[in-house]
Amino acid sequence: MRATTTRALNRLAAWISDLRLAIALLLVIAIASGIGTAIPQKEPEGLYHQLYDQQPWLGVLRGDAVLGLQLDHVYSSGWFLGLLAWLALSLLLCSWRRQWPALQAALRWIDYRSPRQLSKLSLAETLPTNDAQASLATLEAVLRRRGWQLQCQDNRLAARKGVPGRVGPLLVHAGLVVLMLGAAWGVLGGQRAEQFLAPGRTLELIDSRGHSSLTLALDAFAVERDPAGRPEQFRSQLQLLDGDTLLRRAEISVNHPLRFRGVTFYQADWGLAAISVQLGRSPVLQLPLQTFPQLGDQVWGLVLPTRPDGSNPVLLSLASEQGPVDVYGGDGQLQGSIAVGGEPLLVQDLPIRVDSVLPASGILLKRDPGVPLVYAGFAVALLGGGLSLLATRQLWAIAEAGQLHVAGLCNRNLTAFAAELPQLLAELPGSSGETGNSQQA
Repeated sequence: MRATTTRALNRLAAWISDLRLAIALLLVIAIASGIGTAIPQKEPEGLYHQLYDQQPWLGVLRGDAVLGLQLDHVYSSGWFLGLLAWLALSLLLCSWRRQWPALQAALRWIDYRSPRQLSKLSLAETLPTNDAQASLATLEAVLRRRGWQLQCQDNRLAARKGVPGRVGPLLVHAGLVVLMLGAAWGVLGGQRAEQFLAPGRTLELIDSRGHSSLTLALDAFAVERDPAGRPEQFRSQLQLLDGDTLLRRAEISVNHPLRFRGVTFYQADWGLAAISVQLGRSPVLQLPLQTFPQLGDQVWGLVLPTRPDGSNPVLLSLASEQGPVDVYGGDGQLQGSIAVGGEPLLVQDLPIRVDSVLPASGILLKRDPGVPLVYAGFAVALLGGGLSLLATRQLWAIAEAGQLHVAGLCNRNLTAFAAELPQLLAELPGSSGETGNSQQA
């Protein structure tokens, strides 16, 4: 019974560590990542019904199906984390069953004692020589000069080079596992929030215990536009405060975030926070703006009464801080447009002037405890990939009367090693670069 269980576990481990399974898992994870890119993530449930109930995603999935399959939060879904765990287990078992034994085998010295054993290797050559011992000693000196490791015995030697290349696959697997662990930790233990902040205003950052950890203040915000008026870049001048103590001043922009105390500040979006208007001879009033999705993707505005009793309202709408501000009457008809900082517009016998528009910076705050592990895993995987390019070469030589037998193995690029071997032998005394007998399997 115990033997049967052991065989079943060994078959299961062999299946899990199969290279084809790992490739299939990578393909599924790549497809899932593509789905997570195509479908908006971590939005309110109503948005998915709005997007996909009338027009199903790929013509198949409606809003309920998207939510039920956890496609609204792919990267933190149970099935996606399960795929990562499965791939990590596959890599660990592959390392344990294949890469680790291969490394141990590469570290062990193999002592071939007879020329017949050497003749069966991939590369084997026999050189006639007047003094086999002198040729063996010269070969030993040549190999040491070229950085080979050697183990010498009476009348024979073993040499190897590039053993660190055997460590490469292990490091690649370890780096990928650490990277996936960091990604999972970031998804499960990280925090993410997007806030719109107007210049001159502050935002308290609260830690997991409910205590104020930092205060974020926005000094200035600017939208850089192309000649056609389209936004090209957003820049925010930030202050990070601990109480009244200034900790740091910094500028963030798109693709140039700020990292501080484990929190990353991204310049993610922009908006309009408030509009300053003057009604007749009144003081300049700063009034908050709100979005109007029914009028457009990026349209802000407010409903403004034109009478003291709140009657006869008009709608002020605009699409950028530069204006113009369009004025719509209660019947939905356009009454006219007002230039920001320009002349007033007479609307229902009331002069309305727009003094200025206050833009808001959309700042994404992200705390990801897994980032150090992700970076470390990526670095380890890169190191392992570089080491994997190193070819591990092994060479043996046996001296006997009038002959020197040399043979070698190489785990990759055997053709290059076959070209290098005659160059090594050409430095031996009495050698003209030609070998007596040679074979390449």
